[in-house]
Amino acid sequence: MNKIALINHGCAKNLVDSELMLGKLIQDGYQITLDETKADIVIINTCSFIHDAERESVKSIFNMIKGGKKIVITGCLAQKYKKELQSLIPEAAAFIGTSDINKISKVIKKISNNKNINYEVSDNPIYNYPENVTRQQITMGASSYIKIADGCDFNCGYCIIPQLRGSYKSRKIENIVKEAKELAKKGVNEIVLIAQDTTSYGKDIYGKPSLKELLIELNKIEDLSWIRIMYTYPSLLIEELLETINKLDKVVKYIDVPLQHVSKNMLELMNRPVMDNKKLIKKIRKLIPSVSIRTTFIAGYPNETEEDFDELCNFVQEMKIDKLGVFEFSREKNTKAYNLKPQISAKLKKERKRKLMEIQQQVSKEINEKLTGKKIECIVETVNDTNIAIGRTYKDAPEVDGIIYVKTEAPVNPGDIITVKITGAKEYDLFGSF
Repeated sequence: MNKIALINHGCAKNLVDSELMLGKLIQDGYQITLDETKADIVIINTCSFIHDAERESVKSIFNMIKGGKKIVITGCLAQKYKKELQSLIPEAAAFIGTSDINKISKVIKKISNNKNINYEVSDNPIYNYPENVTRQQITMGASSYIKIADGCDFNCGYCIIPQLRGSYKSRKIENIVKEAKELAKKGVNEIVLIAQDTTSYGKDIYGKPSLKELLIELNKIEDLSWIRIMYTYPSLLIEELLETINKLDKVVKYIDVPLQHVSKNMLELMNRPVMDNKKLIKKIRKLIPSVSIRTTFIAGYPNETEEDFDELCNFVQEMKIDKLGVFEFSREKNTKAYNLKPQISAKLKKERKRKLMEIQQQVSKEINEKLTGKKIECIVETVNDTNIAIGRTYKDAPEVDGIIYVKTEAPVNPGDIITVKITGAKEYDLFGSF
């Protein structure tokens, strides 16, 4: 039987799709290898959010073709370019769209029987989570992502996701709770809730946003310690939800709210909520006193003036957001921003990103230094032979935020939640003892 490997690109939402495809293949009796060099067929789950992500995906595709592998191109790249990709990459054995991942076994069977190119890309993607499939996790550790919904009903000026993922589709509360319990039994101590927008969760099946109700049910799971929420939407962070997050003991006091900009002019052009983002940050901090806030901004969006950019810089300096990422604007076809004029030069976009990150680096250093001498809850990710554990504080999400190096006097294991005394700080990382 053919051995199958998978290479994943892109966000955590893509990672869950990859794990579902592997789970489906194992369920149907296929042999999986973690070493693509030993595989006969390689699935490449691609990202197409921005040009840099596309380049990484394309690089993997051609590396595998060069290595003589039969390749299956899945995910956003296949969905975005549809039939075009067949003529661009005729060497590929199959193409599977974002909402067609449940067809993976059927496609692999055809490839194994040397059938012609397989094309399974729906013109109008509608995401349906395969609830009957157990994810085969690529990375198994203290934390695991749970996709609570996919697709998006917003139409941000820069974003192609609604075209790639379709309209917003939630999973049922009972299915999410069941998955969380199964993960907890495997030793996962932190679940990270993800979607294109977690705060819209449930609106399509319960008639209203129901993240609050989901959190209440997840909070009841005994074997679970932390519940983290990513990708919230500014205008949907209502008081009732924030108060629930503050009240539930297992929900970490961490709010990830991509603001993208603060200038009224830019927010209107981006088709984002035009609101007082300073007021929003103050509201979050008031209702969740120990909160850590993460956000992202776009530098160099079309029409961004020096005044718009200065307003953004002043906001970052004044509001002292705990965690912050900056993207250079990526011009994507079939988005409102593609034809906006004037476009900002690549050099200026890069310069604006650099300036924002320099301001944030100093902000982050000041925030971290204030933690020195204090005690804080951390989750252990790895432990080495020199009694140094590497973990994250509750203020840090996996992969995107900082880490903490902990000198341990007592034995600790991956997944443990420990209280660490902070002994030192850098711009993004911490040092402590336990």
